[in-house]
Amino acid sequence: MNYSTKVIELGSAAFRQPKAKSHCRFIHGYRLTAKVTFRASELDENNWVMDFGGLKELKAFLQEKFDHKLVIADNDPELKTFEDLQKKGVAELTVLEGGVGIEKFAEYVCKAANSFVQHKTDNRVECIQAEVFEHADNSAIYSRESAQTISFPDEVTEKAYTKAPVEKEKVQKVVPKETNEPPKAVPVGGKNKPSTWDFGTSWA
Repeated sequence: MNYSTKVIELGSAAFRQPKAKSHCRFIHGYRLTAKVTFRASELDENNWVMDFGGLKELKAFLQEKFDHKLVIADNDPELKTFEDLQKKGVAELTVLEGGVGIEKFAEYVCKAANSFVQHKTDNRVECIQAEVFEHADNSAIYSRESAQTISFPDEVTEKAYTKAPVEKEKVQKVVPKETNEPPKAVPVGGKNKPSTWDFGTSWA
C-alpha cells in the first residue's frame, strides 16, 4: 500500500462552541490548515499516489467553505442572530450539521477530499485521514481508513460548476454523513458560488 500527504490552507474562519463554559462560547477565529492523507494500492503512470497539481479544485472548494466564513452549528441557539448578520452583509455563513470545531472540520475535510479524489482517479485513490490545525499546538484528526468507500452520484457529476448567485437570505446546511453519498457542501452568502463536485473540469 502507498501513502502520500498534502497540506491545504483552509483560510481564516470564525466559529464558537455555544455549550462551552469557557471563553470558547464567544466568536473567535483561527487560520485553519488541513493535512490530508491519501492511499492507493497502485501508483499512477508517474509513480504517484495522487497528482498534487490536480488538487487545486479541491483547495478552492474547501476555502469557499472556510476562508473568511463564520462557521456555525445548525443547532446553535443564536443561529437566527447570525442569519440576520448575513442578511445585513456583515458576515457570510457556513452552517454545519452536527457541530463545529476542528474535530468536525477534520471530518468534513476528510469526507470531501475522499469524494473528490475517488471521482478524480476513478476510485484508484482514497483519502483516509484529515488533520486540521488551529495553530501549531492544537489539531484534531478524523480517520475513515476502515469506513465504507463513498461513491459519486451520477446526478452530481453531470452538473457544471457555475457562478450562479446564491440568495443571502437562504442558509444551506453542510451535512457530512457516514453514508455512500459525498457530504453536501454548499456555502452561503452573496459572494459564494453553489458548489458541485465536478468544478467545471473536463472529467465531469
